[in-house]
Amino acid sequence: MCRLLFPPQPIRHTAMSVTSHTIVTPETFSFDAPFTLQNGQTLPRFELIVETYGELNADKSNAVLICHALSGTHHAAGRHSADDKYPGWWDNMIGAGKPIDTDKFFVVALNNLGGCAGSTGPLSTNPETGRQYGADFPMMTVSDWVKSQALLADRLGIAQWAAVVGGSLGGMQALQWTMDFPERVRHALVIASAPRLSTQNIAFNDVARQAILTDPDFHEGHYAQHGTKPRRGLRIARMMGHITYLAEHGLGKKFGRTLRDGSLHYHYDVDFEVESYLRYQGDKFADRFDANTYLLMTKALDYFDPAAEYGNDLQAALSRVQADFFVASFSTDWRFPPARSHELVKALVANRKNVQYIEVESVHGHDAFLMEDKPYIEGVRAYMRNIKVGS
Repeated sequence: MCRLLFPPQPIRHTAMSVTSHTIVTPETFSFDAPFTLQNGQTLPRFELIVETYGELNADKSNAVLICHALSGTHHAAGRHSADDKYPGWWDNMIGAGKPIDTDKFFVVALNNLGGCAGSTGPLSTNPETGRQYGADFPMMTVSDWVKSQALLADRLGIAQWAAVVGGSLGGMQALQWTMDFPERVRHALVIASAPRLSTQNIAFNDVARQAILTDPDFHEGHYAQHGTKPRRGLRIARMMGHITYLAEHGLGKKFGRTLRDGSLHYHYDVDFEVESYLRYQGDKFADRFDANTYLLMTKALDYFDPAAEYGNDLQAALSRVQADFFVASFSTDWRFPPARSHELVKALVANRKNVQYIEVESVHGHDAFLMEDKPYIEGVRAYMRNIKVGS
């Protein structure tokens, strides 16, 4: 079930997407000029790791930028080798014949500055000290990411994106693009996102950060120099965050009160299947993600509030926007509920911007933007199909 608002576009129902077996190879772009951040600090140089899918057309009008969420990377689609067990994190959305169709579009995905998957971040070497940045890596904002992405677009020769697309924190970046570089974005797809975090969301983020900051192995962010990693704190942060990304109904339907081995053991180890699931997710995340990156990414989420510079008037903040918008929300997403998308849509419509809004019934909570809910997938497909490219 979905709800479409202003102006509705036809949805053509086709087969659901299938997993891609396309082999992709990341590429690293170096930027050697000093990069000044919103907080006044300067990076002497930086690198961005990027994957691209499809081919750029002759007039470079078919380029689409994918902005990732908190724990995402540049690996959005395809596989890195024939033996790669897992495709990219949005493989159901990006590829030949998929909603973001690489037979039509040239798709660019990157790991954000400050990330831990190959772009310059806390794990990188600080050229001023010769040691890992660690906690000395400067704080990032969504505007900083967009500014660095604009430099990447310049390097690729892309003067204007056909679309900038993102879910959650990625949706915030798509929105920021339309404000910072209005003439460089024709369409923005803002999915399961919000024009700013609620107080509750800020509170959740701080609890997650405190789990990391108070881990004895954190060492004020310089854990690499001590040969440690705040794994316990990062694990707890992820477990708590993961709960907020899911819907109560979906979680209950998947696990219920099922006991792991059929009986209670009267201890503090795993009794219920849901406990086992969350610990597995926490362990897996702690193995692959950097704690300092997690801290700065959640702070960037907290700081995002484009209306603040306009007396908290979101309509005024969006007055210079030129792009058309696709906005999607999900019924059980209590972290970024539909009401937050309504706020964005109303402000855009008040500015007489073209907006398509879809509200999807889903059991997947905030994670629905990564899932296969058919009205959502087909809504994106229909919108992307209507984007004109070429002369």
